[in-house]
Amino acid sequence: MEIIDSHCHAGHGDGLTGPWDTSAPLGAYLRRARAAGVTRTVLFPAFHSDYAVANREVAGIVASRPGQFYGYAMVHPARDAGRVHQMVGHAVRAWGFCGIKVHRHDGRISREVCEAARRFSVPVLYDVMGEATAVELLATEYPDVAFIVPHLGSFADDWGAQRTVIEQLVAHPNVYTDTSGIRRFDLLAEAVARAGPAKVLFGTDGPWLHPGVELAKVRALGLPAGAERLIVAGNWLRLTARARPGRPRRPGSRAAIPQDVPRLAGGQPPLADRGDPWVVQPSAATDPR
Repeated sequence: MEIIDSHCHAGHGDGLTGPWDTSAPLGAYLRRARAAGVTRTVLFPAFHSDYAVANREVAGIVASRPGQFYGYAMVHPARDAGRVHQMVGHAVRAWGFCGIKVHRHDGRISREVCEAARRFSVPVLYDVMGEATAVELLATEYPDVAFIVPHLGSFADDWGAQRTVIEQLVAHPNVYTDTSGIRRFDLLAEAVARAGPAKVLFGTDGPWLHPGVELAKVRALGLPAGAERLIVAGNWLRLTARARPGRPRRPGSRAAIPQDVPRLAGGQPPLADRGDPWVVQPSAATDPR
């Protein structure tokens, strides 16, 4: 059976505040993934102060194992404002990337990101960090864009956020989740039972979580073979089908940042230490009025 890990970090960050923005080495992950039967892996950067640089490094890793690795372009909604379209377009056309990654720890997703996803027919993996009500707005404003909300909306086990995401999976055909880091097994089982296996993708949040452990949760659901195949491979293949065929490959490690991607003025200092991006932070959903 084909098994695709749809959520794995790779390469180097430049913040040096924790593993999430320092380095995402793949050595141990690949050994564990091979033992678990994972056949392909989707890669995107660790946190970085310039995602044009980080995406280029990931492109080199993806190009090193064609057919095994796929890439998503990571963007910062605020700092990359004005160049998101160029960044994503180059990643799709030159490197064969087939998705966009955004993290609420960097900033709230923007229309520019959603419109780039629509333009290049790629899904958006958006970690909302518990800000689950935002998914309702995304789903209705961009019904032709697929939004994958990892961890059922909260790596930090925010039960309320995860229940909200389950409701959104049921209500909106363009909202999906992945299995990475979901520890409340009954909520994962409920998401599959209520929304259906076609709305859930297998992911590990590697290289820091063990692919065998994450895959065991899917196997523990006890699904029919066809339903399990959707989760571990079929759904991701369907969501990325328009971006993947005939994708060109170029060794990203040697490729310059393309001329049509504006550089960050004067460079960018490393990310400030804003804490662990997977720990519950004070609510960002407070009405600013």
